[in-house]
Amino acid sequence: MTRRPSELKLTLVPQRRFQAIDVIARIGEASDLLRLHQQALFCSFHTTAGYLGQSLSTRMHNRHDLLSQFFRAFHVLFPQGAEYRHDRMELRTELSDDQKIREPRNGDSHLTYIGAGLRNCATYRTNPETPVYFIELDGTGGEESRERKTVIVGFDRERTVAHMSLNVPVSKHPIDSINLADPRLGLTESVNALIKQVGVERARVDLVIDSAERHVGLTVNEYETLLIQNDLMEVLNNPLRFARIKTRHMIDDPLSIPAKTLSYAQYDAVIILNSLMEALRLDQSSFERLVAKVMSFPARRFFRSRRVSFLAAPYGEHDVPQLVRGTYQSPILVQWQPAERQTRRVGVTLVELS
Repeated sequence: MTRRPSELKLTLVPQRRFQAIDVIARIGEASDLLRLHQQALFCSFHTTAGYLGQSLSTRMHNRHDLLSQFFRAFHVLFPQGAEYRHDRMELRTELSDDQKIREPRNGDSHLTYIGAGLRNCATYRTNPETPVYFIELDGTGGEESRERKTVIVGFDRERTVAHMSLNVPVSKHPIDSINLADPRLGLTESVNALIKQVGVERARVDLVIDSAERHVGLTVNEYETLLIQNDLMEVLNNPLRFARIKTRHMIDDPLSIPAKTLSYAQYDAVIILNSLMEALRLDQSSFERLVAKVMSFPARRFFRSRRVSFLAAPYGEHDVPQLVRGTYQSPILVQWQPAERQTRRVGVTLVELS
């Protein structure tokens, strides 16, 4: 007998600004989803909280300490309170005066989300004994406790039921970003029409960069102009732009530091790399390659993902399946070298979950 997908909504209340919350125990208390189904799609509806892909989490043995070590590197790379344009409320013309007072100064959390490769939707093989962490990067703000929403969909099989593609116009600038949720592109409307046409109950919508495209990646985040067009662009040009660097020659010639010395701890930039090496269990030669990649190809390192995913389901006020996005979530295409024809091709795949 084929089971229909199971869905569970959870509300999480983080206690700290950074917190890795194991949702497996919460799921087990509320549902048999993990025992009934072979796979689960974990979805976050926030731009500073999400999930790591299962392969990356497994590489860190699903251990909380290694995961914290991994994110500690990005906390050095993007320290709280640095000079992020996103956090200059006097420049945020889209906010009211009251909103400018209440809006969190969290440019570091957005950049960490993007740089660490967090996902708004991640598929895991189910195992009630293995942790799955909801990664919270901005969990406390002022005196108010935040509430985070996550949806878990349990399923056994996935089947591709429809595909379409989109030509995305880009500028001549070497570094450019495009909000794929911009109504002028018509992506959201086209995907919803496709969902309705096919008639799926629960599905995953995959946005995938065409295999022929180079020097381009995808992420999901808030498409706020100061964040995406200023802070993110500065990071792509100089990945150490916001890091607390104590020694200037580390920036000028990072590879001049002997690869096997033990005095790395005095350099913030190398602390970043050491933390990643320890968390990901890299050997020395892999570590040296990581140094070269991070310093020489920041954009390529920063944007590892060529695919992002969204849940398609009835949600909120809508009783028919549709593409589900959080209030501030947008799929964002970023290029770090110009396209030959000023367009980028993105595929959209509708995967039925059953």
